Amino acid sequence: MSSIDIRHAHALPADQARQAIEDVAAKLADRFGLRSNWAGEVLNFTGSGVDGAIELLPGQVRVTATLGFLLSAMKGMVEGEIQRVLQEKLG
Repeated sequence: MSSIDIRHAHALPADQARQAIEDVAAKLADRFGLRSNWAGEVLNFTGSGVDGAIELLPGQVRVTATLGFLLSAMKGMVEGEIQRVLQEKLG
């Protein structure tokens, strides 16, 4: 198993950041087949071979995930896609 821990700064108001995180989750759902749900300020997600969360913090978001065996081999690609989408949606 492999883990991901990404922090991404942003300057969006909380409601816009939350919408951006939902957009990120939608892209990840399309790309990796993830399901997600909000628990307070944390969007938890799960899918085949991955469990994680996107936490909305003041001025930043934190993405944490645990990758199963198969996705561990593609950790770099998964991290790169998460960073690309965060940059696209949060600036």
